[in-house]
Amino acid sequence: VVVIRFGHDWDPTCMKMDEVLYSIAEKVKNFAVIYLVDITEVPDFNKMYELYDPCTVMFFFRNKHIMIDLGTGNNNKINWAMEDKQEMIDIIETVYRGARKGRGLVVSPKDYSTKYRY
Repeated sequence: VVVIRFGHDWDPTCMKMDEVLYSIAEKVKNFAVIYLVDITEVPDFNKMYELYDPCTVMFFFRNKHIMIDLGTGNNNKINWAMEDKQEMIDIIETVYRGARKGRGLVVSPKDYSTKYRY
């Protein structure tokens, strides 16, 4: 699985996400590789993947975008910073397992629809 974080290095949301991604990189190296893409320096994907958020994480497997149902209504990407390392590992693992079976959409182990309490 290729995990790509699109965003800016100076953005506080990205910094939080980068810390989590950096800390789990060693644990997921057997089935995932993590890349950071600066959306100003590499604007090629901004329109294609609708990268308007300060920080976006997307998953790819064998050159195919893997969608993930997080319960947020947007199945294309994670556009907030995850604090919990284990949650991120679980999501990457779920994406990997689903993608290996040929699925283009996997369901997240945790439902994030209630993440923002209004």
